[in-house]
Amino acid sequence: MTQDQGASDLPDLAQGVAQTELSDGGKLLGRVGEEQVLLVRRGTDIFAVGAHCTHYHGPLAEGLVVGDTVRCPWHHACFDLRTGEAVRAPALSPLTCWSVEQKDGRIFVRTPRTPPETAARPATAGATPGRIVIVGGGAAGFAAVEMLRRLGYQDSIVMLSDDSAPPVDRPNLSKDYLAGNAPEDWVPMQPESFYADNNIELRLGANVAGIDVPSKHVVLADGARLPWDRLLLATGAEPVRLNVPGAELPHVHTLRSLADCRAIIARAGASRQAVVLGASFIGLEVAASLRTRGLEVHVVAPENRPMERILGPQLGDFIRALHEEHGVIFHLGALANSIDSTQVTLNNGATLQADLVVAGIGVRPRTTLAENAGLSTDRGVLVNAELETSAPGIFAAGDIARWPDRYSGQAIRVEHWVVAQRQGQTTARNMLGRREPFDAVPFFWSQHYDIPINYVGHAEQWDELAIEGDIATRDCLLRYRRAGRTCAVASIFRDIDSLQAELAMEGS
Repeated sequence: MTQDQGASDLPDLAQGVAQTELSDGGKLLGRVGEEQVLLVRRGTDIFAVGAHCTHYHGPLAEGLVVGDTVRCPWHHACFDLRTGEAVRAPALSPLTCWSVEQKDGRIFVRTPRTPPETAARPATAGATPGRIVIVGGGAAGFAAVEMLRRLGYQDSIVMLSDDSAPPVDRPNLSKDYLAGNAPEDWVPMQPESFYADNNIELRLGANVAGIDVPSKHVVLADGARLPWDRLLLATGAEPVRLNVPGAELPHVHTLRSLADCRAIIARAGASRQAVVLGASFIGLEVAASLRTRGLEVHVVAPENRPMERILGPQLGDFIRALHEEHGVIFHLGALANSIDSTQVTLNNGATLQADLVVAGIGVRPRTTLAENAGLSTDRGVLVNAELETSAPGIFAAGDIARWPDRYSGQAIRVEHWVVAQRQGQTTARNMLGRREPFDAVPFFWSQHYDIPINYVGHAEQWDELAIEGDIATRDCLLRYRRAGRTCAVASIFRDIDSLQAELAMEGS
């Protein structure tokens, strides 16, 4: 990620720039007052939009223009250049659009355009549901309710979440917030007022006991029954629990919710030594965050190389070395045998002192509701290309959904935040009768200290790994191929290449 230019160093668009400075398809970063504005030219059209992604403030001038859209280089959000609308998660809020004047061979930008009134976009005739119920308060559920209201749906929306907090930006829980680099007010997806302002009935601590498919009712644990015309199951995944003596001790934690993260932070403040069980993305992000907080951190995992199954041996070795540079101590090829109040005993007989233990040994999809309702399942909830389950009117999205992926030709289930958000957006459109296939290329990112790793696509297996650039110098792109076809791409500081790889997979 590059450092943005200061606004004072940029061309003053209010004073105008020569049209010759902006080629067709080109971008130009300028300013209006102290605000950075991005100019994009498409033929005779010139667009002026806010220069930073509304997700994590990524520099759109370093992104990729595709048609009348621009994609963020950091986390692949996508914006409509004509309207500023965030058309693809993880960004949900629009960009500011500015009025453009062309005169005497120059381009002038002086005032933001007044956002148009949000107009209801009618659903397919006869398809508008009277009540939509969403089970789950995570990425998919939130993206669905936000999109439903953005599309102009005016009827009842009820969101049932068994969490104690409104939907949060879960990636932050293992990254900046856990590390102490982000305040808690960055964590909620929207302030609590958002739900009341948009007439969304958010029920926290709501435990759903079952789904009565024939009568179209959700049955709550207290016996109450809630009718629905369309139902979205977005129940997500839950951490795999440790099954060793001492796993229930108060200093042993998993990380999934805001409450989990708060508990880890509170314990970390009184701890000196932490043991992280698991060398997954979550486990190693937790390790990095705890090191940032100054704790001694040991990572215990059964594999011989971190994340080799997903990223390959070369990037796995790099990630291990990166963490070791920051003081993390690895115990690979090992498992926890038992935990007591002061230490973790491994299956090789070693003991590790631990004031804090965090288990990141995987998650499992929460499919019990779907299974008990008689929906088709197979290592997840089976859905069609439009994310509808085997029961008409019931959709599934996020960590539980196994959908037919047109790139691999297989049914896949992906536990990624951005995938869950994009699926939530697609189900919103399809609950309104759009019949839109979900065909977004999977994307996720992981952050280790100051090193981001972007991953596009889905490669459960590969027979060729091609490396471009140099992993050691943190400037690389890795292509995972099977039978000569690129299935996925991982990259470090190759943002535009990552976006281009995503675009190529979309067109394949």
